[in-house]
Amino acid sequence: MASSYLAPGVYMEEVSSGSRPIEAVGTAVAAFVGFAERGPLHEPVMVTNWTQFKQNFGDFVEGYYLAHSVYGYFQNGGGTAYVVRVGGESQNGSVNGQVALPAAELPAAGADRPGLTISARSAETADLAVEVASASEDGDDTFKLVVKQHGQPVETFDNVTTKRGPNNVATVVRQQSKLITVEETKGKALALPKAGEVALGSPAPAPVKVEANAYVGNSADRTGFGGLEAIDEVTMLCVPDLMAAYQRGTLSAEDVKAVQLAMIAHCELMADRVAILDTPPGLNAQDVKDWRQDVTGYDSKYAAMYWPWIKVADPVAGKQVFIPPSGHMAGIWARNDTSRGVHKAPANEVVRGAVTLELNITKGEHDVLNPIAVNCIRSFRGQGIRVWGARTLSSDPEWRYLNVRRLFNYVEKSILQGTNWVVFEPNDPKLWDSVKRTVTMFLRRVWRDGALFGQQPAQAFFVKCDEENNPAENRDAGILTVEIGIAPVKPAEFVVFRISQFAEGAGLEE
Repeated sequence: MASSYLAPGVYMEEVSSGSRPIEAVGTAVAAFVGFAERGPLHEPVMVTNWTQFKQNFGDFVEGYYLAHSVYGYFQNGGGTAYVVRVGGESQNGSVNGQVALPAAELPAAGADRPGLTISARSAETADLAVEVASASEDGDDTFKLVVKQHGQPVETFDNVTTKRGPNNVATVVRQQSKLITVEETKGKALALPKAGEVALGSPAPAPVKVEANAYVGNSADRTGFGGLEAIDEVTMLCVPDLMAAYQRGTLSAEDVKAVQLAMIAHCELMADRVAILDTPPGLNAQDVKDWRQDVTGYDSKYAAMYWPWIKVADPVAGKQVFIPPSGHMAGIWARNDTSRGVHKAPANEVVRGAVTLELNITKGEHDVLNPIAVNCIRSFRGQGIRVWGARTLSSDPEWRYLNVRRLFNYVEKSILQGTNWVVFEPNDPKLWDSVKRTVTMFLRRVWRDGALFGQQPAQAFFVKCDEENNPAENRDAGILTVEIGIAPVKPAEFVVFRISQFAEGAGLEE
């Protein structure tokens, strides 16, 4: 309805054009579920770099893969990730199968200020007591820390203080001690500890039984990866510590299959993300074939499987370890999306940080595994370690390639979020034209980016929204139907050069 005009004059009004451009959604946000040194349980935490992960969840933990996978994700080009920590502390004092070393707090001289918390560095260190004594040099704020084992001094830290500086007790112990760690309460002034001794217990390590449903969780309680239903940005799902639990015997092969089936079901339910699945460790090519076809038998266009495991550096253990590749693959997907676009198959890309492979496969073994959708990672002389497969686990040829599945996810989600303005608008030819024009403009941009096949837009896509697919009975039911067809580009998976002998001058024309 027009505004009411009372006084004569010139009026300015802003009007809507009736359609709004569709903005492209993000395609590279990974979600990781696994075990961590510390951090909130069953709470998706967004991290955008390795430093943020360490602040929230701690460092690498020997024998577990979450930290390695997240590190590999960022190393290979990942930008944003959501991390869900599962497991937690059990009654026997262990965390996620890692021993929770008991800590002791040194009593403070000032009751209104906190003291220092001391714990053993490893579970193998037994029978420590830590003594606080007077420093060898006079000072009101200095003291001596003596670490004893079986009653005998084994480490001494003299003239240390709770104040900031090179003699700060936490700094000195962190740099010099092989037996203990000292933690301070951040943001609070510390009191000088009282003289005396505290004992540090050191229980024997015992693995924690984390049931399969702890990984899966549920959306109602926001636990496991079920809680990720509330986060629309996620496009990739990885559960690397599933294999850590399998290695330790806390999960069986059937449990692994159950969790991976739940991952696939989650991605199919959300219809905007893809599960990146790992295989168990120590498999050869025949074992992987059996695992893929006979044991699991997955058939989904929302999942991909990678093999073999990769070896990476472990800064904590001071050695190199084999880890499942899912985190590194997610990073490669993200890097590929940024550099080329989601329509480019995430393959023939170098795996950054990979030192070697658990098994260097032959072409004959690859010939067996590629047709059954096992995406192999291979080492090429002079070209490094590369991803050499980009297939989903679907038996449907239309959804064979990862880039096709992820391109459709991108297009569908972009259109879905970019056309909310249409809801409750009058369902008439004016609206049909507006919707058609909006979607066409978006798909033309997708075509120009090289994601759709065809030399002209008409060959690459179509958008139909008219009276034919919006008859009266549909309009009476409040339904607006828009039919869209796109022709995605497919990867050149098999490059064939046909070469024959050629007789000089035969068949040539000047």
